[in-house]
Amino acid sequence: MPYVNIRITKDGATAAQKAELVQGVTDLLVQVLAKNPATTMVVIDEVDTDNWGIGGETVTARRQRGR
Repeated sequence: MPYVNIRITKDGATAAQKAELVQGVTDLLVQVLAKNPATTMVVIDEVDTDNWGIGGETVTARRQRGR
């Protein structure tokens, strides 16, 4: 029973985009590893940009600087 956890920043992924991710990851596991889609779990966690850091600073700060 595969379990896939996707973490993205909480800044605008639509419900349709998230559904596409769930379907796409499920399809990939079926195609590559012959997994049963009925028992494949995909979870998307959305993290606030204040809680996601890159290179010693938050994503919020990086985006405010225009990087």
